[in-house]
Amino acid sequence: MPDTPTPAVLVYRDRLLAPPEGFVPRQYLAFTELRPVFLGCRRDAGFTDLTHEAAILGALPGVQPWQVPLFRQAGIVPDRLLRWARGHDVRIVHAQFGRGGALALPIARALGVPLVVTFHGGDASKRSHFRRSWPFRTIFQRRWPDLQREASKFLCVSGFVRRLLLERGVREDLLSVHHLGVEMPPMPPATRPRGNRLLCVGRLVPKKGFADAIAALAAARVRGHDVELDVIGDGPLRADLAAAASGHPVRFLGWQQPDQVAAAMAEAMALLVPSRVAASGDAEGLPTVVLEAQARGLPVIATRHAGIPEAVSHDVTGLLAAEGDVAALADAIGRLAGDEHLWQRLRDQALHSVRAEFDAVRQSQRLERRLLALL
Repeated sequence: MPDTPTPAVLVYRDRLLAPPEGFVPRQYLAFTELRPVFLGCRRDAGFTDLTHEAAILGALPGVQPWQVPLFRQAGIVPDRLLRWARGHDVRIVHAQFGRGGALALPIARALGVPLVVTFHGGDASKRSHFRRSWPFRTIFQRRWPDLQREASKFLCVSGFVRRLLLERGVREDLLSVHHLGVEMPPMPPATRPRGNRLLCVGRLVPKKGFADAIAALAAARVRGHDVELDVIGDGPLRADLAAAASGHPVRFLGWQQPDQVAAAMAEAMALLVPSRVAASGDAEGLPTVVLEAQARGLPVIATRHAGIPEAVSHDVTGLLAAEGDVAALADAIGRLAGDEHLWQRLRDQALHSVRAEFDAVRQSQRLERRLLALL
């Protein structure tokens, strides 16, 4: 008899796939009993990098252009999409981000399968997502009550995100913490790179706190530490940050490929993650770049923001400061720049911690078990 086809999990991400979102497909790299099939409504640069089958709703044969906005705004699922999903033997829907859950809810409802939603940070923290704005409510606001009632599970990338959703009235039994993982590279060299180059990686948006990174760099240099800063990423604050960095040894490198980011980490003294809650309420969940740096033997200097302390223990696996405390960040930079033994100790203990708690293969296996338990 022929082998029974592997049933599928439909992974919904409305925008497939923005360049910084490699953490989305990484969640499924160790699946063996469920076959990931990706679906979105908008195609982005990372779409061609997906190794699993992926589709854009408007590009499915038989789906008319007018059916896409009807699906998004009114939740009317095209018959062609349902036939496509049933043809793939979809048994469960896993939506990325809260808004993705709201958009995917009608699909799970029409298929009669469980819906799981992963909340990543800003989708739980931004006040505008939950503010009553009748009659001009967003898709998420309109479907939020139904999403809480009908979803099988909300997975939170950190305990911080879980606490936010509890404060918003989500019932406790619906919420579970599931940390994202990172792929473990070969064991990095034990020697410290020459020089004192700091590295920031991420979108140039307020919650990343990169203005504090520039100010901390300047303060550390005033204290006599010969440190420099590379910033990898792009975003709406680039011009403002470049102006703030004028006269300081700061390079803005734009978006880089993963191998280029890895090379920059290999040459840096530390990853600087000065995240802070933005005025809008936007906050991190647990930045995967923290885990990637630890896995590559790069010590982390960060703020006690969101889920970061779940991965970085102060003076054990990294150095932490309060949000917005530029002087404390400068102190941490100076400590690490001037203490070879501290650098080595933080590196070694972070390497052990990240490999034990945040290995992508192990976390992917755990995710598959969670999804299978709902079938």
